[in-house]
Order: sequence, then C-alpha cells, then structure tokens
Amino acid sequence: CRCCADSRQHSSILYNILRSEEPGPRRGPASCGCPCGSRRRVSLRSPLLACKAASAVLVKTLRFVQNVPCFQELPLEEQLLLVRSCWAPLLVLGLAQDRVHFETTVESAEPSMLQRILPTRRQDEQPPPRGPAAGRPHHGPAGGPHLPSADEIQAIKGFLAKCWSLDISTKEYAYLKGTVLFNPDLPGLQCTQYIEGLQREAQQALKEHIRLIHRSDEARFAKLNVVLSLLRSINANVIAELFFKPIIGAVNMDDMLLEMLCAKL
Repeated sequence: CRCCADSRQHSSILYNILRSEEPGPRRGPASCGCPCGSRRRVSLRSPLLACKAASAVLVKTLRFVQNVPCFQELPLEEQLLLVRSCWAPLLVLGLAQDRVHFETTVESAEPSMLQRILPTRRQDEQPPPRGPAAGRPHHGPAGGPHLPSADEIQAIKGFLAKCWSLDISTKEYAYLKGTVLFNPDLPGLQCTQYIEGLQREAQQALKEHIRLIHRSDEARFAKLNVVLSLLRSINANVIAELFFKPIIGAVNMDDMLLEMLCAKL
C-alpha cells in the first residue's frame, strides 16, 4: 500500500538525518495509523513447543468428549458431525484451561532479494507437475504457506486473556465445553431435540454452579456467555494452520479427528 511505500522511503538514512534536523515534535511509525500491521502474517516463534502443547490439549479434549455418557449414546455419524464443527473452539477452551502460552513473530512484509531469486530459479529448473495432485492448492496466493494474520492471532490471545481474567474453574470449563459440543443448530443432525436438551442441561448446570459458588457475582453467568460469543470469531482453519501444519503438514483435520475419535485415547 501507499503508506508502506512511504514507510520504506522514510526509513532511508538520508531521510532520517534530514528529519532529525527539522523542528517540532517527532512522530514514530505508529502515528500514521496504518492498518497494514493487522494484516501482516504471523508465525509461531517456537513451533515445536507450541504444536506439541496444542496436540496434547487436542488429545485431552477428545478424551473428555468420549467420556461424556450422553455423547456416547449418539450415533457415530452424529458424534463426528458435532466434533468436526466444534473441535477448534473446544481446543481453544482447552488451551485456556491449561494456560498454554505461545509466542509469535511477524513475518517480513516483502521477501528479500535472495528469496525472490531462488523460487524463480527453482520453478525454472523443476519440470511441470503432473497427475491429480497438481491442482491441489497447498499454498497461499504468494506461493508460500498461508500464515494467520495478526488480527486472527490477536483474537485467540484476546480470548485466552479473557478466560484467565475470569479465573474459570474446572467445572465451569466442563459446562462451557458441553454447551459448545452439543450444538443443535448444525445442518444434517438427526437427533436435534436430544442434542438441544443436552445443551440446555449444560447451560442450566453452569447457572446452578455459579449460583452456589459465586453468589456475590450476579453477572458471572453473563460474563461466561460473552466468553462463548468470543469463540465465534476464531476460525478453525487458523487453528489448524497455526498449531498443526508447521509440524504435521497439510493434514486433513476431518480424517485425523475421525481416527482419534474412533481410537481409545
């Protein structure tokens, strides 16, 4: 964009020297209010540690789901449909419950001269792809892996910070997970009324728990429902790209969830 071009121009040594001689207050790069920083791509600073922690949380989450008796009574097709739709929100709730911290780093906005030359030479040297795999898009529009944006990462970190500020208990996390898991609004469900009743029971159990434990905090139930609403802003593809693709690669989460759901975790 134009502001990024101006920033590159203003970062020259000559510009900084001349600028330092001008009178008046100095303004940093953030004063221009450019929104481009929120669209910058972000990656994990320690992908091995973060991916290992997220994988452990995913296993614990699916183990929790499998141990819910009402969930086991559903047909396998219904179970898989529910898990496919909510594995990412459940995982983020698990990250909050286990207080998993992860650091990210902002990728460079533009590739270096060497990075521009090497991909071009490799494309010239390699033969054109053949077979059905040639049409599968594993990369983003720029030819590299699709990395989450700073806004998407901030949504995840903001959610974790909100949960930690409320000091949610183990039982409250369980009731929240039950509310997320038993979603009767999913298309394709056959046991809609049964699942709706389970979600209502989870909400009622949460309300009763708050009434007994947090009598002085009348707004706590509403605060926890705000936590659930924040989960809607978290994209499952972002979670997969951030926590699983750096180590597992371009994995099909549906296949992996089915395998883990049918296994004895």
